[in-house]
Amino acid sequence: MAKWKKAAHVMYQCSYHLVWTPKYRSRILQGAIKEYVEKKIRAICEWKHIEILEMTIMPDHVHMVAIIPPKLSVSEAMGVLKGKTAIAVFQQTKELRTKPYWGNHFWSRGYCVTTVGMDEEKIRRYVKYQEDAERLDEDHELRDGPF
Repeated sequence: MAKWKKAAHVMYQCSYHLVWTPKYRSRILQGAIKEYVEKKIRAICEWKHIEILEMTIMPDHVHMVAIIPPKLSVSEAMGVLKGKTAIAVFQQTKELRTKPYWGNHFWSRGYCVTTVGMDEEKIRRYVKYQEDAERLDEDHELRDGPF
């Protein structure tokens, strides 16, 4: 499990599994394009303070496990990642723009996201029994003093 992160007024551990594909699920993420896309994704993530835990670029899709800071929504992060990489790829690979099916769109419209994190059952138990745990702490503090 990833470590907790701190920002000005928040502690967080917001990990996501993200998957997205090129338009028409074309098997274009190979060779120089794959390397360039990976380099751009890493640069954008560094700029936006998104920590990449794992990333694999397959010929027809990208898988990434990342920690996204809570001030940045997942949809905003994906919009920046897909938008900036598409612009960069089209500038780097001019022949893609000439193909009639690409137009100005490199990535397909959607993406898949799931949360990754702490064990759900553990969290549910923690929330369910939180009041009991606090009551035990208060009883202990009354009996033994605060220190």
